[in-house]
Amino acid sequence: MKIFHLSDLHIGLKLINRDLREDQEYILNQIIQKAKEEKPDAILIAGDIYDKAVPSAEAVEVFDHFIGNLRTAVPESVVMMISGNHDSAPRVNCFRSVLTHQRIHMIGMPPQTEEDHIEKVVLQDEYGSVNFYLLPFVKPSMVKLIVGTDENGNNLSYNETIHRLIDREEIDETQRNILVSHQFYLPSGESAEEVERMDSEIRTIGNIDQVSADILKKFDYAALGHIHKPMKVGSEFYRYCGTPLACSVSEAGQSKGIIMVDIKQKNQITTEILPLVPLRQIRVIRGDLEEVLAQTCGDYVTVILTDKVDLDVIDMQDRLRLAFPGLLEIRRETVRQADYTRHAAVEKTLNPFELCCQFLNDADEKEKEILQDIINTVHRILTTI
Repeated sequence: MKIFHLSDLHIGLKLINRDLREDQEYILNQIIQKAKEEKPDAILIAGDIYDKAVPSAEAVEVFDHFIGNLRTAVPESVVMMISGNHDSAPRVNCFRSVLTHQRIHMIGMPPQTEEDHIEKVVLQDEYGSVNFYLLPFVKPSMVKLIVGTDENGNNLSYNETIHRLIDREEIDETQRNILVSHQFYLPSGESAEEVERMDSEIRTIGNIDQVSADILKKFDYAALGHIHKPMKVGSEFYRYCGTPLACSVSEAGQSKGIIMVDIKQKNQITTEILPLVPLRQIRVIRGDLEEVLAQTCGDYVTVILTDKVDLDVIDMQDRLRLAFPGLLEIRRETVRQADYTRHAAVEKTLNPFELCCQFLNDADEKEKEILQDIINTVHRILTTI
């Protein structure tokens, strides 16, 4: 069985001051062409379909055209997708029962009651059944009626929540099982600080959303979304595919692609990266003004000027905009020297979450989760202004 693994489309994203509709449509058309060539049996999209919980009409139109053209290109393929932390779970869940009849499974909500289970889609090939478990992005508060709370009635940690949610499923490990999930999984023994995160990702303060990847051992392959840089999670077969198109300057220079998974008998899996080439690359060009101007191109560019002399700001901006039609931003690199010897003590710098917790003193887990949501919302608003 041949499978395409995608995630984090972030349709509707704006890159600093640039509308990426043309670039996103270009990449989505490449995905459709690759599907037409390879004819996968299943196409998995592991969350963050849209960039915002309330996508614009244009973003919905882009997604609609993508799914429609994908269905036309590979009518026999089964498309499965889940909501991510950028999506609105109820919106993704809309028309779920209708779309299922079109071989499209859009799962926005995790299990809501004791009777509910993680959505399971079963496909057949010459070797038997392949079970796909579709688990949308989960916050502990969303499933506390199922997984329970701690002894004080507070929400469980993300780690404990995901473990309990998956453990309650009756997974036959003699069969081939694939998980589609949108969480922050970490290999056992690895620190969250060791994982390189991109500027376009929404991160929790203190990495309270991390989940131990040992729970993935129940599955033959884990198609993961959330991390924007391609990454393996302790195994060749537990993977983040990354974004198909760079979503921030921090992703400059990264290779993007589709992970094509070929699963035959139990424990016989191979993976291959199908490269995706953007309409415009994201580049960071550093040097003095004349050195930078000599590298004119049509890509999206962040310029870092190293000139030690003052420049005519208006003239400099005009020349750079002429040389780089896709100019994103101009930064000045300056060398500053300061005498800090007068400071007798160095105080620890606290992040916003730590400062608020320090102020509140005895905040419980539920209050901390609400606080985290507020900080993330404010951060998201500030980064889009």
